[in-house]
Amino acid sequence: MLKEIRPAIVLLLALTAITGLGYPLAMTGVAETIFPNQAQGSLIERDGKVVGSSLIGQEFTSDEYFHGRPSATTGPDPKDATKTVPQPYNAINSMGSNLGPTSKALIDRVTEDTDKLKAENPTAPVPIDLVTTSGSGLDPNISPEGALFQVPRVAKARKLPEDRVRQLVNEKTEGRFAGLLGEPRINVLALNLALDAATPK
Repeated sequence: MLKEIRPAIVLLLALTAITGLGYPLAMTGVAETIFPNQAQGSLIERDGKVVGSSLIGQEFTSDEYFHGRPSATTGPDPKDATKTVPQPYNAINSMGSNLGPTSKALIDRVTEDTDKLKAENPTAPVPIDLVTTSGSGLDPNISPEGALFQVPRVAKARKLPEDRVRQLVNEKTEGRFAGLLGEPRINVLALNLALDAATPK
């Protein structure tokens, strides 16, 4: 019996070493060599400090900053560990809201957000990405329309000309990959950092 079991155990240990240790370490080494920034999490630094990642959104609530998409991520309630509470852009708990188009909770939330945005900029239609969550809840990007919609609020809060803020939006707009794939987008953190740099101290 040991004769039949020994090859299975040896094979299990060999495959564990190859696929569980060797392969991941080799891929990590290749990634570190070819794509060092991405392998470290695409971190963004300002003044020598890490302020975020270009891959994960952040919650900006001040009128002086562009706001990203709503996030549906949650986390444990500090007061009761058996419950969860909203924790926007919680990278540990990537998820969508799982609310369908007939959900009253979703309709009420989108209606409330839309009304707030209409009050902020009544002359422009509200871009859909400013009131809907992404599938991951961590989307760091918004559409150019979503950024342009916010220009009047940001310019007023920063005491900057709207044309200057609009120029920053245009400068930070990324096109389709290879001119074909995806949609034009703007990384909200990168735009807000450029906005800080452009605002007189």
